[in-house]
Amino acid sequence: LAETPSVFKDLEGWMRRRLRMCLWKQWKRVRTRYRELRALGLPEWAVNELANARKGPWRMAHGPMNRALGNAYWQTQGLLSLTERYQTLRQAW
Repeated sequence: LAETPSVFKDLEGWMRRRLRMCLWKQWKRVRTRYRELRALGLPEWAVNELANARKGPWRMAHGPMNRALGNAYWQTQGLLSLTERYQTLRQAW
């Protein structure tokens, strides 16, 4: 059992960013980005700003998409948290 919870926290953050990047790459067309961002419940001004952005997928996954696809979204999708699992295992010891 590792004694470094910060490593798990960093790894978990990187994984979520990578998943956001993969989603952004799947939404290739602006029209698809509009539809998907609206479905996430973002305000219209944010949808316009994000869907028309000309940044790369990795850069988009960090700041703007983090608000739209936060931790709660990934928990509803079934992604387990490494830091929460680490804490439960630490409690068991």
